[in-house]
Amino acid sequence: MKTLPINWLTEGLIDFEYKKYMLLAYLKAAKTEFGQRRLYPVLSDLIMHYRHLLQVKEHKQLVYETFPKRISRADFEKLELVYQKIVEDDETMQQIEEIIAYAAPRFNQTVASGQELYDFVERHLEISPVGITPMYHDEGYLFLDAFPGKETHVYIYRMTVFENAYEKYRGINTQLLQTVRRGLAQTHENLKGQLLRERQALPNPATFAVVSRIPVPLEHSLLPIAKRSLVKYVARLSA
Repeated sequence: MKTLPINWLTEGLIDFEYKKYMLLAYLKAAKTEFGQRRLYPVLSDLIMHYRHLLQVKEHKQLVYETFPKRISRADFEKLELVYQKIVEDDETMQQIEEIIAYAAPRFNQTVASGQELYDFVERHLEISPVGITPMYHDEGYLFLDAFPGKETHVYIYRMTVFENAYEKYRGINTQLLQTVRRGLAQTHENLKGQLLRERQALPNPATFAVVSRIPVPLEHSLLPIAKRSLVKYVARLSA
């Protein structure tokens, strides 16, 4: 889809009408993605841009942590230099503030639409353990069933935990192992038994099935939402 440069606010021609054109084209493309139930990576990008706008509006400075990991320190330092020049130019700063005033509510509205779609998809996911669940949940198998397909996508998942002085964060990494055809003889329980026989590296793995009750694109919505839902599910088990 059409993307928006990370430093779209300050690079190139700083003109209200020009930036408005850039913004509306990007938001239109984002809404088209949502219309096809494709949430990622567009939702993450929207949130990043929106947070950046708010940061500039509230603090009149750029904050490195608001950007995704793909932005380098050199890129960030360049942004700081550009922004410092803008702050010193009253006319340019006025243009920037007008652009922010126009863009912020439109980003907010589009992000809200994406979040609404996310919640809709998540409500139509069913998560359940497959077989006996061990005490250790941070590694195992994820069975993902799309709708209305007849296949189960089998992933190995590994949870990661990040801590700071205030909070603990859980992340998840997945690796596609295989895709198998579902049927009367190939239930989730039978599939887990087959994996136990074939793969000795995980002798007693936690295994969870995530089943979608609505059609959504696998890579751009179902898998990322299923992963986040599984993280929350496992966190509740571990609480």
